[in-house]
Amino acid sequence: MEELLTDASKRAVRYVAGIPTRRVAPAPEETARLVKFQEPIPEDACDPAEVLSLLDEFGSQATVASTGGRYFGFVTGGALPAALAANWLAAAWDQNAAFAVMSPVAATLEQIAIGWLCDLLGLPASCGVGFVTGATMANVSCLAAARHALLQRAGWNVEENGLFAAPPLTVIVGDEVHVSLLKALSLLGLGRSRVVRAPTDGQGRIRPDVLPPVDDRTIICIQAGNVNTGAFDPAEEICSHAHRSNAWVHVDGAFGLWAVAAPQRAHLAAGVGEADSWATDCHKWLNVPYDSGLAFVREPKHLQSAMALNAAYLQAMDSREPSQYTPEASRRARAVEVWAALRSLGRRGLADLIERNCVLASRFAGRLRDAGYPILNQVVLNQVLVSFGDPTRHIISEVQKEGTCWCGATEWRGQAAMRISVSCWATTEDDIDRSAAAILRIAKRDNDSGSTII
Repeated sequence: MEELLTDASKRAVRYVAGIPTRRVAPAPEETARLVKFQEPIPEDACDPAEVLSLLDEFGSQATVASTGGRYFGFVTGGALPAALAANWLAAAWDQNAAFAVMSPVAATLEQIAIGWLCDLLGLPASCGVGFVTGATMANVSCLAAARHALLQRAGWNVEENGLFAAPPLTVIVGDEVHVSLLKALSLLGLGRSRVVRAPTDGQGRIRPDVLPPVDDRTIICIQAGNVNTGAFDPAEEICSHAHRSNAWVHVDGAFGLWAVAAPQRAHLAAGVGEADSWATDCHKWLNVPYDSGLAFVREPKHLQSAMALNAAYLQAMDSREPSQYTPEASRRARAVEVWAALRSLGRRGLADLIERNCVLASRFAGRLRDAGYPILNQVVLNQVLVSFGDPTRHIISEVQKEGTCWCGATEWRGQAAMRISVSCWATTEDDIDRSAAAILRIAKRDNDSGSTII
């Protein structure tokens, strides 16, 4: 075991050390070598060292360097050194974080991290918090709590009786709602197409002046950070309006909620703390390894009721039991790397990471704008939308193939656009300048070949 883990460590260190100089996306010949894994299951056991060697030799080069400084395709973040190292140690511990008795260290670190997170994100210290896989399950957890609270108020126990014959609930979302929230609604039986859509402005923000009617059986879902523009719904006005009718406000803050922790960006999220529940990812702007999300609910009892887990053999202790706040029972100890990231960064380090990414996004936008290409959004956070006219999608494809950086495609207001997300702790000004130069070189080549740029 010692030799095997030492070998694994050497291979992992070599992989991490090579990220800054490698292609961001693997070359076709590197992905072609994955055919090596296509074999019948072996009849007999083999040396674990051979298994590790195969995995490294044929797998490492076929990865996407999304933890490096030139990956801008999705808001994925990277892996902070302390968080990655903590993840390795936690894997060796192999703790089941369901109950405190199963892992005292996991339960303790969850409790400590919760206090730090609520402080940093400006949320009530008494929140119920679940450590889940990501924002999708965080949205599921929070909306399950909302469903419980609103139906309980109407005299219906949804956990016992389900939704058959239950009083109807109204769910309001913005026209720019993220697909993960719609998936969460579908999983909860609240429906994707039953939602009431609120009009949005040119940056994708809900217009509070034309909000649909609300009552005490309404859930309003707002965004802290539009996935395309980075814009924030006006939480202060929406929460004030909703709470006059005892409606529930849920915040989908997969990456944008972290802006609260950066003093120079916190104004974007004004009023977010007045909501009733919040979902976010740690594997985005906190830069911890996958998978790591958080569900916060103002009144813990609603999250506990929605996630209740009871059996004769499960002897709960007097202290907080982690599985009473999550959809899963058995799960890995996600709080270990969350605690490690926060402990290593501190308040100022986290604020600097977020602010630095936002400044770098503006730098990226400036390079492209100065070259004559329109930036389609107000770059207030870490998101940049740029258009290259008709050949936009072709240019994006060529950028992805070329390998200097990786940016994704999207559509904004009926127009194809390149979406650039800056969210990695390792990204530098040089990464931005090299990436912008590569994009402009490819766009110029495309233009010189006869395509029309508008």
